Amino acid sequence: MSDPIVIERSAEDPAVQIIRFNRPEKKNAFTRDMYRTMTDALNAANSDAGIRVTVFFGTEGSFSAGNDIGDFLAAAMGGSVGLELIDFLYALVNAEKPLVSGVDGLAIGIGTTLNLHCDLTIASDRSQFRTPFVDLALVPEAGSSLIAPRIMGHQRAFAMLAAGEAFTAEDARQAGLIWKVTSPEEVEKQALAAAAKLAAKPPEALKIARDLVRGPREEVIARIDEEARHFTARLRSDEARAAFEAFMRR
Repeated sequence: MSDPIVIERSAEDPAVQIIRFNRPEKKNAFTRDMYRTMTDALNAANSDAGIRVTVFFGTEGSFSAGNDIGDFLAAAMGGSVGLELIDFLYALVNAEKPLVSGVDGLAIGIGTTLNLHCDLTIASDRSQFRTPFVDLALVPEAGSSLIAPRIMGHQRAFAMLAAGEAFTAEDARQAGLIWKVTSPEEVEKQALAAAAKLAAKPPEALKIARDLVRGPREEVIARIDEEARHFTARLRSDEARAAFEAFMRR
């Protein structure tokens, strides 16, 4: 079996680290082990002068279907919630180097909210962004309840995070969630080209500029923690257990 997360360097520019979601049979749904691997890669990049940019990719037609529902169901049935997801979110917020994503196809749940932490996102015109948190009796995560309204305005953020409406790639571009829309064949090429341009810039100046644009991290971390408290409580609710069981019966 192939690794569900592949960590590699770009063949065109070794200063670009690639984190590839590689579980296509499950549409790249994230497991606790996958979060752990991604967290380690992001944290390692902070202290590796040879890495100047990290890029996220999925597989053809699937960026990520979000968190593995089996893990949610296990938590709903009384199992451990685990800290792997929270550790990954902290690693996103605390990433010292630019983050780029190339999205093709499904981007569900954290497959959408992950991009709120990226500095540049290029998506294919067949991509779909959706966060069915409330449909699963859950609440938004990844600091999305703070970041999305700032980027999109209240109504678009509410449509995405509470109403669970699907956004096309063009919807997402107009909302400010992503930077560019291109063809499926061009997503990786353009994302890697954008990453290489960033990697070629003076790193200290780029870091300062990025920090100024992104603003203080403490507020985002505090919102992630607040969301996580609600998320954990909802995971163990009767509503959530019923929703997960119904999902698994599909």
